[in-house]
Amino acid sequence: MAEKIELTYEQAISRLEEIVSALEKNDVSLDEALTLFEEGTRLTALCTDKLKNVKSKITEISKEK
Repeated sequence: MAEKIELTYEQAISRLEEIVSALEKNDVSLDEALTLFEEGTRLTALCTDKLKNVKSKITEISKEK
């Protein structure tokens, strides 16, 4: 089974920027565009989850004061 590699928020955002750039150029096949879109969707979910976790931690820290 393939090992899951965890990206940092910054790495995920960087890859999303690459995907958006590739899709905006309109020089990828339909199949490749779909694959990129799927990857972008997963990366967006990962970034959203990371931001929610950080927000939760900040809320906890703020309550401690």
